[in-house]
Amino acid sequence: MDVMPLLMLIAASAAVAGTARRTPVPAPLLLVAVGLVASYVPGVPEYTLDPGIVLPLLLPPLLHTAALDSSYLDIRANIRPVALLSVGYVLFATFAVGYVAYLIVPGLPLTAALVLGAVVAPPDAVAATTIARRLGLPSRITTILQGESLVNDATAITAYKVALAAAVGEGATWGEGFREFAVASLGGIGVGLVLMVPLHWLRKRLREPLLQNTLSLLIPFAAYAAAEVVGASGVLAVVVVALYLGHHSWQVDFATRLQEAAVWRMVAFVLESAVFALIGLQLPVVMRGLGEYDLGQAALWYASAVFAAVVAARFVWVFPATFLPRAFSARIREREPDTTWKAPLVVGWAGMRGVVSLAIAFSIPVTTHHGQPFPARNLVLFLTFTTVIGTLVVQGLTLPPLIRRLRLPAPHPTAETLAEAQAQSEASTAAERRLDELLADDRNTLPEPLADRLRTVMERRRNAVWERLGAVDEVTGESADDTYRRLAREMIGAEREVFVSLRDARRIDDEMLRTLLRRLDLEEAAAYREETG
Repeated sequence: MDVMPLLMLIAASAAVAGTARRTPVPAPLLLVAVGLVASYVPGVPEYTLDPGIVLPLLLPPLLHTAALDSSYLDIRANIRPVALLSVGYVLFATFAVGYVAYLIVPGLPLTAALVLGAVVAPPDAVAATTIARRLGLPSRITTILQGESLVNDATAITAYKVALAAAVGEGATWGEGFREFAVASLGGIGVGLVLMVPLHWLRKRLREPLLQNTLSLLIPFAAYAAAEVVGASGVLAVVVVALYLGHHSWQVDFATRLQEAAVWRMVAFVLESAVFALIGLQLPVVMRGLGEYDLGQAALWYASAVFAAVVAARFVWVFPATFLPRAFSARIREREPDTTWKAPLVVGWAGMRGVVSLAIAFSIPVTTHHGQPFPARNLVLFLTFTTVIGTLVVQGLTLPPLIRRLRLPAPHPTAETLAEAQAQSEASTAAERRLDELLADDRNTLPEPLADRLRTVMERRRNAVWERLGAVDEVTGESADDTYRRLAREMIGAEREVFVSLRDARRIDDEMLRTLLRRLDLEEAAAYREETG
């Protein structure tokens, strides 16, 4: 097996994604654009999306890391809009887009058109949430987009299976379709509920961080496979397990949390970069299979009409789904008093499609059960590709200026810092009280300097957040907390240089150097708050 194409894909996509962090262009868009260009560069290998790899091997870890970073409490508080988008909208888009395709493409059977509708129905909210976090959208909108992305793939995959069964001649009825949807949905949730508690119990009992993180990497694949084996939704099983583990992650050893966060950030970065690059790299494969349609006027018209139907269907669903429940429920109006037209406009426009749609499209069989070619399979694949590219480029490029133009109320940094400071103050008070209780016990006798050191560290944590609210240095522009962290890092850097020089002089060996450097690394991590983004 030649691994060079895979290594080239990972290295190149990571480099492009890293470059995007230094530009105003969102990483998914730059990756797709570079993939489109690279697909016709001589010497670049041809990459074909294999649904047998994307769905069971790439989708579970992406869903797992997204669910770990999501808030179970926030999603539960917004379960109505999340469910309306992730289930209601996907089913609505399946029928709406499918019917439009049935009307405009001569000879396209309705069942095949519904297959297309199900394929392009689920938005890939990785790009949308990336932009949302970057531009500081209100937390409720970000939560809704995240919650939608966790469940909508399960809805779309189930709808696709039902439509495909009818298209290939398995004689699926509406009743069978609803039954399969219910079994897949409830079964996936059930598998997740069964697995989440024992998996969390095992994570707490394992004392070796390497073993715990190995288990963490295996969990999404195990949950997905277990659900698929019994005919349930692997997507929902992964999401349920990950939401539970993320909600209870505080019960796991601190070393595991530190390693796990680093591991999953790396996994998510590599996978997200690779899948968006793969989207662009599919262009030659899709164009070669277009066949009779070629790039004539008819194919371009079909692509434009399906793209417009996808965009319009989301707005047709989002605005009524936002305001009709408020019109009929006083309780909803009380709970969501500040809802305006701006929020559904952003949610409606944040409907970019992604790799899941392409992977599902590539899984469409070449022939039906009767041995006949699947009707317009290549056209369905082409329309899926153009819809994915169109939404990523058109909506992805215009979403940031739209958000800025609407001037949605972003989270206020001072209010967030104040809430953080108040929480830290309450926690420090509890820690101080617990320390006094422990020191009162003769079994915990400490020399006064060490006891004072514990109090100093605790007081430092208490004051650090409040200092961020204070004035900044006129010369450096730093707060007292920033200066403290910078000086701490400089001191640690000086110690690190001495340790290395002692190793080079053969006064200590490499094993001792690693031990000393790890101790400094942990102190530096404690002194300098991790910067995200």
